[in-house]
Parts: sequence; C-alpha cells; structure tokens
Amino acid sequence: MSKKYLQELEPGYTPLTVCEEASRCLLCLDAPCSKDCPAGTDPGRFIRAVRFRNFKGAAEVVRENNVLGSICARVCPTERYCQKGCARSGIDVPIDIGRIQRFITDFEETNGMKILKKGKPNGKRVAIIGSGPAALQAAASLARLGYEINLYEKEAKAGGYLRYGIPEYRLPTHIVDKEIEYVTELGVKIHLNTTVGKDISLDKLKSDNDAVIVAVGASYGKMLPKFENNPHVEIAVDFLKRVKDSKGQVDLPDNILVIGGGDVAMDVNVTLKLLGVKNISDVVYEEFCEFRASKKELRDAQALGVSIIDGYVPVDVDGKTVTFKHRTIPGEVKITADKIILAVGQYPNVCGLEGIRIVNGESDIKGYVTTDPKVFVAGDIAHLDKTVVAAVRTGKDVASLIHSRIGGR
Repeated sequence: MSKKYLQELEPGYTPLTVCEEASRCLLCLDAPCSKDCPAGTDPGRFIRAVRFRNFKGAAEVVRENNVLGSICARVCPTERYCQKGCARSGIDVPIDIGRIQRFITDFEETNGMKILKKGKPNGKRVAIIGSGPAALQAAASLARLGYEINLYEKEAKAGGYLRYGIPEYRLPTHIVDKEIEYVTELGVKIHLNTTVGKDISLDKLKSDNDAVIVAVGASYGKMLPKFENNPHVEIAVDFLKRVKDSKGQVDLPDNILVIGGGDVAMDVNVTLKLLGVKNISDVVYEEFCEFRASKKELRDAQALGVSIIDGYVPVDVDGKTVTFKHRTIPGEVKITADKIILAVGQYPNVCGLEGIRIVNGESDIKGYVTTDPKVFVAGDIAHLDKTVVAAVRTGKDVASLIHSRIGGR
C-alpha cells in the first residue's frame, strides 16, 4: 500500500483544465483573494496571467512573492485565506487557487525557469537558526538584497517540518528538495547536523553576524500525562517522520486509535488509510462546528473511511483501552486499539537559545524582536497561524524589518 502513500492524492491541472478554471475568475479590480493571502503571493495577478495563457508571467508573479510557491500550492489551507475572499463564491464555488498555483510552479520547473537572482553583496551577514519555511523565505529575501546568509539546521537534511512532517502524498520530497535548491542557488549556505546551543553558541552567531533569526519550528509533539510510558502510544509527528523516512515501508496493525483534530491528526488518518490500515477511529476534543483542521484535510480523511468521533476527552487509559467522556453529554465511551497515536499539539525546542521563552507553544516575544536588538524570531514561535503560508509571511516580515534596521553598504 506504500505506493498510494507515495503518489499525490489530488491530481494536477493540465494546460487545458487550468485555463478552464482560470476562465471562471471574475477579474476583480481590487482582488480580495490577493488581500487574503498571508504570504502576499498575489493570486489575482497570477490567475489573470493564466487566463490569458501567460504561464511564464504567472510563474514570475508567484516566485517573486513566495520562494516556496510550489510547496504552498500543495499544502496551504486556501479555504481559510485566498479562497475565502473569492468573489466567485457568491455564484457557485471559489476558484481552485491552490491547484492553479501548483500548475504554474510545475510549469516553471518543467521549463527550467530561474526567476530569482542573488543580490549584489552589501557587506552584511545574517545567521538563521532552523531551515523550515520561515527560515527559507527569510534567507531568500535577504539574499536577494545582498546579505550573506548562513542557516544552521540540527537535522541531517534541511526543510524542517516540510521534509520530516508533511506526508508524501501531500508534499513529495522532490518538491522540498527543489525549493531548497532554489534558495541555495541564491548563495545561501546551509550547515547541517549543527545544533545551536550545543555545536555552536548563540553568542558566537551574534558576534559573527549583524543579525540572528531564530526560526525553529514546533517540531516536538506533546504528550498527555495519562499516556506516558505506554508502549502502545506514539506521538503523531514522530509517526509521520518515521513513515516519511521509510517511504511508507512500516508495519502497522489493523486497528488504530488517533486522538486529536488538527491538520496533523488528519495527516495521520489519511496516511494510515493509504498504508492499508483497516480500522481507524479518531477521537477529537472539538465538536465539528469548531474543528481546527482544514476542511479539505477533514474531507479527505472521511472520504477514505476514517471514523471521527467529536466532542470527547480522554479520562482514563488502561494499556490499549482508552475511556472518553463527552464534554457536555453524560456517559462514556471505551475504545480498544492495537496502537494509539497522539496528535494533541506541538511545541518548539529553544534549549540553548538564551532570552527566548516558550509559553503555550509560542515565544513570549511580541512582534519579531527580542530584548537583544541583534536577535529576531520568525515562524512557529511568532504569533501567527501555524501554517506554512503564515510562516512564509513571518520570513518576509522579519527580512524586511532587518533590512530596515541594518541596511547594507
């Protein structure tokens, strides 16, 4: 069943079908879709370009605004952002902006287009801790302005959660590799297997650079006390990383319980189904009316036959059996499974990064500036949505802030 896991779940557009979809656009003068994109990718402009068969121009619009355009096209919850503002919604359904953007970036790759250029060196240096979406976008934005950029990544490969967390059927590894290659071609250097605070100190980075960006992602999964030391329990992000590392070659039982209702939980549900697991029950604290998961992610899980039970809280665990109580309705539910996967939130690890404290999964810093004028934050620890496209925005924002403060020669 790993073959299904390795194939993109949603088919892409052809030149004919992408033009048909773009022709549905109402060509709004003040495009609400562009206003609602956190990364400022400007869907209104690139859809207009596609409508008039200018695929090259569309690719330039996407890439100049978002160095991770191909990734965001696949994983962005567009119904929360650009499609939410689509004027077409009042007639039938919103334009499928994500798939149009995916066609554009695939066209760019197929034709070997190189749109972004390295800036003329300005004599300034910036170090970035992490190599996820915020780090990669900040690096690209600053490199285009002439900064010397060094990224420090604790893992053996760059990409952060893009590489180790998002399943292959949503985000193929070769897409992550191509986007990172794009960034390194701008002159960005990535130092792998390097943990800041252990292999190199934050003070060393501050002394060697004009600014430091902390862009560590929320890559560590939370554990609920009741489930600690239970041999049948696995944290969702650890499970997704294990599956992606093995390209779907994992042994799984036929009955699995998932606890959690966010996008990570939906990724786990769909991954399990694509790997051939027969029975999956997902118990969620939220009721359907307050679900945190992307509607598309939820729809995919339900279409594959995942049983989702909403509004329940785990109150007791006995080996493979978990007892749940509803938040408002009397009574309890007991579920026994051969494996339990917890998807109840994530947090970043800032050990060794003095001056940054994590409270409820975010830094206690307001904005992007720490108490140290040389140290900035971006990505999951900044105060925005925990999505790739929001991380891209923080990368752009912090790059702009740094440039306004230290400029260049």
